[in-house]
Amino acid sequence: MSEEIIKRNNVRVFGQGKQMLVFGHGFGCDQYVWSEIAPAFEDKYRVVLFDYVGSGKSDKSAYSTERYGTLHGYKQDLLDLCDALNLENIVFVGHSVSSMIGALASIERPDMIDKLVMIGPSPYYLNESDYYGGFEKSDIDELLDMMEVNYKEWAKYLAPVVMQNEDRPHLAEEFEQILCSNDPVIARNFAEVTFTSDVRSELSKVTVPTLILQPQFDAIAPPEVGRFVHEQIKDSQLVVMEAAGHNPHISHSEETVELIQAYLNS
Repeated sequence: MSEEIIKRNNVRVFGQGKQMLVFGHGFGCDQYVWSEIAPAFEDKYRVVLFDYVGSGKSDKSAYSTERYGTLHGYKQDLLDLCDALNLENIVFVGHSVSSMIGALASIERPDMIDKLVMIGPSPYYLNESDYYGGFEKSDIDELLDMMEVNYKEWAKYLAPVVMQNEDRPHLAEEFEQILCSNDPVIARNFAEVTFTSDVRSELSKVTVPTLILQPQFDAIAPPEVGRFVHEQIKDSQLVVMEAAGHNPHISHSEETVELIQAYLNS
């Protein structure tokens, strides 16, 4: 069974050291997005990279809308692969929706997760009278419709919005290619799960030390959201980055590495 899971989630393990560092990618991505980050840790840590089912080079035949119709299906992917590798006391680094997947996993299995690092997290993307998530419902509906009608046009539109850093257009072009490498049907389902999930009430149940890395300008998870996550998680630390854009691990990899290393060393 464990070999099946390792193949299913395209798991890769490398590096040296006792502490395990597991990296979880965000929606529309795969483990490739950690290529500038993960190698910086392999001298002192064992590093685990993987793809959620339906993403990257995972076994897409294992995908079902029943299992992956909520974030709990993705949380189960994470727990499954940690069990398959007999992992304990891991540091889980999650980008975007993976931050919430990691939070849910830590609530269920606090013995497994020693620390969380959240990059651009959001527990809820919609604006409400007493909460600013950054999006109106009509924005999300439009996004999902666009994905259904013309996936490639959607990717072309979204990539520069997510990446920012207009002075480096190659970043948006590369991110567009990552988005386009997805199965459009699965990607749309994952988008709907991501953008309609509400994990706000779960955050207060997180008991593990947590670092929140908040880009200073993020069109997907604005600074108000980062502050909300920090307020809800008792033992958390919020760092506002110099980086702009929702993917600082791609656009500002050095700063991202430095902040994670400083946190782990402290």
